[in-house]
Amino acid sequence: MSQIITFGEVLMRLSPFGNKKFIQANTLEFYFGGTELNVGLSIANFGGNVKHITCISDDFIGDTAISYLNKFDLDTTAIVRSGRPLGVYFLEVGAVMRPSSISYNRSHSAFSSIQPDMVDWESALADGSWFHWTGITPGLTQGSFDTLKEGLKLAKKKGMQVSADPTYRSGLWKYGVNAKDALAELIHCSTIFIGGINEMNEVLGTEYGYTNEEFIEASKLLMETFPSIEKVFDKIRTSINASWHKIRARMWNGEEFRETQDFDITHIVDRIGTGDAFAAGLIYGLQHFDDYKSMDYASAACALKHTYEGDVNYATIDEVTRILDGNVSGRFNR
Repeated sequence: MSQIITFGEVLMRLSPFGNKKFIQANTLEFYFGGTELNVGLSIANFGGNVKHITCISDDFIGDTAISYLNKFDLDTTAIVRSGRPLGVYFLEVGAVMRPSSISYNRSHSAFSSIQPDMVDWESALADGSWFHWTGITPGLTQGSFDTLKEGLKLAKKKGMQVSADPTYRSGLWKYGVNAKDALAELIHCSTIFIGGINEMNEVLGTEYGYTNEEFIEASKLLMETFPSIEKVFDKIRTSINASWHKIRARMWNGEEFRETQDFDITHIVDRIGTGDAFAAGLIYGLQHFDDYKSMDYASAACALKHTYEGDVNYATIDEVTRILDGNVSGRFNR
């Protein structure tokens, strides 16, 4: 079976129980996650064949992380180990008018030491049909950018589909490269763009607004600037407060614009990883449905992720399908 390839850092998340702040807490719970890993694990829950490539600590924490990935039947054969510790982030979960807060401890993590010669891309991509990357990984270190670029160049040469979620985080990109230029290099190797106006403005150097008309114009310019891009998908989040959001999606596929209806999420359990759940639903959908149904499936998967604690979307195909069929009452399944 052809594989979906994800590449990125595995992080441990530490968080007080419930909605406590750290100053209130004496005990913490932990989860494993990471932007690209979250995508891979969600696709695996849909039955996809996924390989995750990363560098993790060569200790019992790293062993535990690999055991967690193996629970989802992820292919971990391309994972390399390092004497550095696993990256960690700390999360305080907000509620109502109080937003969540995150602090990262990843500057000297195992993944920050990765270099291109540590990954055998020929072997890693041997059975690959799809490669997914995000703007988080190339923003971390020169080594992570160079390693990702080598993988993407080979994926393009092999004719793989490549989905780009070029999330720009101003807190990253501290190692002396221009984020716009670096992301542009990687987008030239990509075929599917998962991002909205902010991401397009960042890589194009433009100032488009958020209307559908400007989204279409920005998408057209993106495709002209990066001819390999075939389709653009955008997840739109409307925040009523920290506990109540609305989710919908829109697309431009070079021929038509389409938009989904809102999913109303009135009680958020955990927002972390919801964008990753959208990307996973879209990647799965584009391999099984038309563009519009894929976008609808991605939106439903994203909405469901808000109901699971942790970084990963545990939703199954049946659960997403029930949401698409209008079963949003939350009544018992018997």
